[in-house]
Amino acid sequence: MKAVGFKTSLPISEDESFIDVDIEKPAPGGRDLLVKINAISVNPVDFKIRQNSAKDTVLEQPKIIGWDASGIVEAVGSDVTLFKVGDAVYYAGDITRSGSNAEYQLIDERIVGRKPTTLSNEAAAGIPLTALTAWEIFFDRMRLSPERDRNKTLLIIGGAGGVGSIAIQLAKKLLGLHVIATASRPQTIDWCKKMGADLVVNHRNLVDEVRNAGFQHVDYIVDFVDTNGYWDTLAELIKPQGHIASITGSAAPVVLNKLKNKSVSFSWEFMFTRSTYQTDDMIEQYHILNRVAELLDEGVLQPTVTQTLHGLTADTLKQAHAQLESGTTIGKLVISF
Repeated sequence: MKAVGFKTSLPISEDESFIDVDIEKPAPGGRDLLVKINAISVNPVDFKIRQNSAKDTVLEQPKIIGWDASGIVEAVGSDVTLFKVGDAVYYAGDITRSGSNAEYQLIDERIVGRKPTTLSNEAAAGIPLTALTAWEIFFDRMRLSPERDRNKTLLIIGGAGGVGSIAIQLAKKLLGLHVIATASRPQTIDWCKKMGADLVVNHRNLVDEVRNAGFQHVDYIVDFVDTNGYWDTLAELIKPQGHIASITGSAAPVVLNKLKNKSVSFSWEFMFTRSTYQTDDMIEQYHILNRVAELLDEGVLQPTVTQTLHGLTADTLKQAHAQLESGTTIGKLVISF
């Protein structure tokens, strides 16, 4: 089968930052599905792994990455019970296994959902990783609920990105929160408002922006950009007994002591935790994706794709990664095969 991979970590401008390869088509066993992929999306995790997973080395076999896809089940393992051949599916994958930048992929059925029936393959491929991340951060990490938290304030750092775009919608439509999102360009400000943000503020002077809008503190903050870069600002703006959560990680230690006097909680969210560690509740991602599909089909949520490229080729992946690395992407970028 065709695939796109790399053998060493190179700048995206280099010829061999991605290479076209032919590899053996896998066969499913156990709880795996073999999916014929129709479309994928590209996320920041993709270029971060491309940049760092094969530094100063040349791999013997090309590494295939990619963690968002929509497609059709072509074959199933002997223990599969949730899907059958011919089912249309979408999923965000498993960071420990071969990725979706390929014609076919093996994927555990417990982290796969039924593709929204009203969405194209391209629109569906733009949803799983971001929706799972936003859902888990709100409901599993922060444990928010509409009964307790309706009309409370949520600050989203990075409202126009892929996760921010779906997080704004979930926070408004499912939780009833008052959503403040950060953005600085006219296009990103308009996008955040389109997604449903009540207020958009400039991240470059965030404390003053939020307070000038009438909010001394906010109940909740989610960071989708840079934990350490915003840490002092988050600690200043969070309300006593509030909750901060982040997906970005940190090269330097996070100074949790800054939250102590306010009794503020802090959570990390990593969408691949369940599949990486084969947690007892791994099947929750199957349930989340199916619920998100229902919300999309009902029109409660809207897709977040803003750009579509075509063709499973090294050149297309290079173009997609260059766009993401520019830091100017709004919503989601997808590739149709």
